[in-house]
Amino acid sequence: MKNKRILITGGPGSGKSSVIKKLESNGHCCLHEVSREVTAEAQKQGIDQLFLEDPFLFSFKLLEARINQHHESKSSSENHIFIDRGIPDVLAYMDYFGTEYPSTFSKACTLYKYEKVFLLPPWKEIYVNDNERYETFEQAKVIHSYLEKTYLGFGYEPIEVPKGSINKRCDFILNNLDA
Repeated sequence: MKNKRILITGGPGSGKSSVIKKLESNGHCCLHEVSREVTAEAQKQGIDQLFLEDPFLFSFKLLEARINQHHESKSSSENHIFIDRGIPDVLAYMDYFGTEYPSTFSKACTLYKYEKVFLLPPWKEIYVNDNERYETFEQAKVIHSYLEKTYLGFGYEPIEVPKGSINKRCDFILNNLDA
């Protein structure tokens, strides 16, 4: 099957973006996390932190961007497209924050599917806060549980990626694409 969408997800600071960057540097087709782009676009419009000022609008824009990534992945000639976070992540975060959302959000999760989901667990030793990451490590662990519950709820069987070097994590993912 061509265009297998392989999702890399997990709580904040679990190493997703590092894994995606390594896969990309090794020649794999990768689509990067879009939340920082959504934040930067809002800042250009004078909204310092859209996530904090209007969480629903932020989530809606993330949903749109992730749906666009899904469409973009269909036009690729690559067999595997690795994606940093997916559409169900939006719902998991909204559930975590207790934000209500319309059924169109859930519908998007059933319309736009991924062929494989890899879940990176919380890892205190690599967790770092930065300008866009406000969560504590304890909150990251709770978010991880919301992500796992959300993906399971949409019928996925997330494969947990063991802690280890970026190379070992990438090898694990590549070796389990057809598992």
